[in-house]
Amino acid sequence: MTYALLIGCAAAVTSAIIGGPFVSFLRRRKIGKAISADGPESHLSKAGTPTLGGLLIVGVAAAFALIAALPKDGDVWLPLAVMLAFGGIGFYDDLGTLIDREKREAHDRKSMILKLVGYAAVGAIAAWVLYDRMSAPLLLVPGRAGAYDIGPAYILIAAFVIIATTSAVGVTDGLDMLCGGTSAVAFAAFGAIALIQHQTGVATFCFATVGALLGFLYWNAYPARIFMGDTGAIALGGSLAVVGLMTGWWLLIPVIGIVFVIEIAADVIQIGSFRLRGRRVFRMAPIHHHFEEVGWHETAITARFIGLGVVGAMAGVALAAW
Repeated sequence: MTYALLIGCAAAVTSAIIGGPFVSFLRRRKIGKAISADGPESHLSKAGTPTLGGLLIVGVAAAFALIAALPKDGDVWLPLAVMLAFGGIGFYDDLGTLIDREKREAHDRKSMILKLVGYAAVGAIAAWVLYDRMSAPLLLVPGRAGAYDIGPAYILIAAFVIIATTSAVGVTDGLDMLCGGTSAVAFAAFGAIALIQHQTGVATFCFATVGALLGFLYWNAYPARIFMGDTGAIALGGSLAVVGLMTGWWLLIPVIGIVFVIEIAADVIQIGSFRLRGRRVFRMAPIHHHFEEVGWHETAITARFIGLGVVGAMAGVALAAW
């Protein structure tokens, strides 16, 4: 426990220190985010804010995972590989959202198909490795002793969990500190669960990621001096899902990640309602923008959503320890 937590502290300090020069570098290179006119009007002033902050998060988390987590548990290479793979997909996507660069619409048919193919490929490979090459428990149920073997169906379920979690965390990225804060809470919860199971390597990976996020949040605090972009959000979602699967507590991902579930569910409802009925349920999607439209300040939304995430995390750890 002490080892994993100290690694998290070291990652936080490293991320915060590196963050300053990294932001300055992005500003000098004019790597700024272009803000869509379809979003809240208040966000237009954020145009030009440096993005690709996910490189800082993934870089620091990956470095500490290689140095501190992998020696403790060789299987940590899987969430690390998934984090890097999804980070690469997100990086490509982010390059199409920069000011004064060639734009790629995030939701046009070609971009969505390419992203889904990438998600599916990484998810399927990771699911197969989890099922065929690792000794991770396949299914744990709160209140019941022992792990359950659900056979080859696990591969399909695990791939779905990875794809769904990645998409949900990606949708949550839209307000200063929102995705970073809720992700840090979720990784901390699974880090605690891994410690309960004596999976020191997995716990160290989780707390290294928490630390990298906390250092990033120093620079992402409102008003943000840097955005994480899909480079960070997608990488976090994929690796969080794999960590949940490695502990066997993937049933608790919707509990620990309750904010992510609400975000993606609202998005699906909004799109489905508009296509089927020609009407929108929310003023704007994702749902954090809906609350902005009804008058909530950005910082109030973030604080309330992170608070909800903490409640979900405490409930998830309690259920895992039951």
